[in-house]
Amino acid sequence: MTTTPEMSHNDVLRVKLEVLRREHRDLDEAITALAAQPNADPFTVKRLKKQKLVLKDKISQIEDELTPDIIA
Repeated sequence: MTTTPEMSHNDVLRVKLEVLRREHRDLDEAITALAAQPNADPFTVKRLKKQKLVLKDKISQIEDELTPDIIA
């Protein structure tokens, strides 16, 4: 009987962080490509930019959780 090692909470956060960063990059590329089109729908571009900001906030939250507070 083989057992799979459990991932620690930080390991799970690091995987989520990488996935969110990839999604953020993909959205950035999609926004750039869409905005380059002459008939681009400005509402779609705005919606994608909002999604990108939400991802950025999630990324920041996870980074803050992974980085220990250092009292100066």
